[in-house]
Amino acid sequence: MTAAAAVLLPIVAGVGVWALGGRVPLARRPRVVGGVAVLALAATLSLAVMAAFDGGQATLRWGAGLVLSLGAAGVAGVVAVLVPSVAIPVVAYAAVHEEAPGLPRLLGLLVVFVGVMELLVVAADLLSLLIAWELVAAVSWALIGFSWRQADDVSRAAHAFNATRAGSVGLFLAAGALLAGTGSLDYAAIGALERPLRDVVAAGVLVAAVSKSAQLPFSPWLFSAMAGPTPVSALLHSATMVAAGAYALIRLAEPLSSVDWFPPAVIAIGVTTALWGGVVALAETHGKRILAASTAAQYGLMFVAVGAGAAGAATAHLVTHAVFKSLLFLAVGVGLHATGTGDVRAWRLGLRLPRVAAACGIGALALAAVPPLGAAWSKEQIVAAAVHAGPAVGLLALLAGFLSAAYAGRLQLLAFGRGHGDDGRGHAGGTPAAEIAAVSVLAVASLLLGALWFPRARGWIEAVSDGGLFAGAVWETVVSVGLVAAGLAWARWGTREGCDGALMPAAVGRSAPGWFGITTASRRGLVDPLLVVAATLGRFDDAVVDGAVRAVMRAGRQASRVLAWWVERGADGVVVGLATATTWVAAASRIGDDRGV
Repeated sequence: MTAAAAVLLPIVAGVGVWALGGRVPLARRPRVVGGVAVLALAATLSLAVMAAFDGGQATLRWGAGLVLSLGAAGVAGVVAVLVPSVAIPVVAYAAVHEEAPGLPRLLGLLVVFVGVMELLVVAADLLSLLIAWELVAAVSWALIGFSWRQADDVSRAAHAFNATRAGSVGLFLAAGALLAGTGSLDYAAIGALERPLRDVVAAGVLVAAVSKSAQLPFSPWLFSAMAGPTPVSALLHSATMVAAGAYALIRLAEPLSSVDWFPPAVIAIGVTTALWGGVVALAETHGKRILAASTAAQYGLMFVAVGAGAAGAATAHLVTHAVFKSLLFLAVGVGLHATGTGDVRAWRLGLRLPRVAAACGIGALALAAVPPLGAAWSKEQIVAAAVHAGPAVGLLALLAGFLSAAYAGRLQLLAFGRGHGDDGRGHAGGTPAAEIAAVSVLAVASLLLGALWFPRARGWIEAVSDGGLFAGAVWETVVSVGLVAAGLAWARWGTREGCDGALMPAAVGRSAPGWFGITTASRRGLVDPLLVVAATLGRFDDAVVDGAVRAVMRAGRQASRVLAWWVERGADGVVVGLATATTWVAAASRIGDDRGV
């Protein structure tokens, strides 16, 4: 029952924050409303910890053989604890970073977001997963389109929503196939499913995961999601919606790995996105878009680990990525507020915001996978798994690591290095202490994750994830660290004094916002044809369906007129006949009376 409580508490609390927060005076909203939201998340974290240690499962019989099952054993418990842990500093940051009038709605939605993500994490059957999957998409749409008076933000929110919902069709097909084949929707039933229905489940889960985790060809929706406030981006990219796809693959990897085409497909999608997203991140100049592209790339590495049979490596990287990515987004949000522009080439805020720069530096080193940070350990485990899957996969994973170091170093040096954009006065300006505290807490957490390098951590990761870790050779670590150093050196060279940080040709930079044609191709190959089909169906509906309705309506009116005429003539005839008969009777009676008298 604690797993269910960890779901319900933030949902109820979030609704309450939104509904009642508007009654708090504007001046007190950051402290009061923000405090209530943080306390609700702290309570959620406590329940998640209890559920993880309890390991039990709660069920609710819906009817007609449908059962909702929730449990926080194994990797579910780890991620259930991770989500509110990351959300607490993000929400605390949002309470002082965003404007007070809209704070109740923003914080309420963020807390509800945590609740529906907790449902997704502790779901133990495809029906519960599907419900949570749709709720996560709906709440993320509301958060991305938070500034609903701006038409462009609403359009971008719709793009993100529709892109992820398109992949959700796969989850519906997977649930239908599982129910048809086994009569159950429980995860455990997947292993008993015969082919080809198991292929349908594997394909459906993969499509849903690819769209949710912004893997190619769905990656461009991440740029649209940048329309939301900075705290929304931080939570969405780190531990909630984008994490959902990778988490679903980790959770279902064991029963689906028996489908022969599934692991190679997961690896191919992941490694392609890791490389493609890395190049986009290197070419981008907007701070949030650099991080968005890096998000797709990092989840691509997690896909590689799952496909290679190392769910433990993917789990570890999911955790480390959640911490350093939320840190980086919050730090970039401070820079945006301080400069008024998202173009990091104009920042160089190292002296102006030294504490934020230091915290962001830790996050950037984690993104670059520099030892002894925990993210370096998780990435090395992915490299070991990739090499085990094949030399070509290992080489491409190493190349993705090189790109990660390059775009992480470039972001840090442009955003928080020293240079022409820094006034050199060494002050933090109007940056609230709560914002600095939030990024500092996440930076410390990222440092503490360096404990993953201890030998005992390896056994714990393997135990909670039910997935093996591959022992990497010494040469793999040497080559990997060497490529990281090369990537950082390349970034340093490209951001030296007098350079604008361009590591890619100008033509590549101009193509990066469109993901090198993916956005245009998806519009021409998918969106535009669907719009044509929709317009054609609309005309068909108007001409045939509505036309038939209108024809029936006209026929009804004509029949009504005919009946009205007939009734009118018939009724008038009866009245005239009765009147005539009465007149005749009256005349006959009068004649009879006259004669009698």
